[in-house]
Amino acid sequence: MRIAAHLATAALLLGALSACGLRPIYAGGASGAVAQGLAGVEVAPIQGREGWLVRNALNDRLGHPSGDVANPRYRLDVLLDDQLEGLGLLTDDTIGRERRTLRARYQLVDTASGAILVDATAGSDAGIDVVSSEYATIAAEQTALENLAQQVADRIVTRLTLALTDPES
Repeated sequence: MRIAAHLATAALLLGALSACGLRPIYAGGASGAVAQGLAGVEVAPIQGREGWLVRNALNDRLGHPSGDVANPRYRLDVLLDDQLEGLGLLTDDTIGRERRTLRARYQLVDTASGAILVDATAGSDAGIDVVSSEYATIAAEQTALENLAQQVADRIVTRLTLALTDPES
């Protein structure tokens, strides 16, 4: 009797899980719809050093580190805004802390129809300690930019993945 009750409970749980609508994003692996869609995204050139960093990070995540896409189905247009602002004035009127903010406005465009499938923003920020060594501060600012480029690229690709999973989003 107990075994039958446990089996019935397990069957109900499995039925509930299948009815919840969860499905794997990368179903089908490299030949799945999402992986094929991401592989067909060409990243348009982005201006500036920060643009070079973000474009390289995007191409790495999309599966074409060389940046070449044979027959792009989509084009990703990205416009960046990189801000570096001083915070935390010290007693000698020097800046003790900086905040670097990288924001991206991006659009995924269907190359065949010209339709905009995704129009969104992504961004991230980082705090930087300003130290007495100017070299160390500049190195920290550059490292922050490199890290922010990676984070913004992650957010963009995540949003594109969701859009390619559910075309109505």
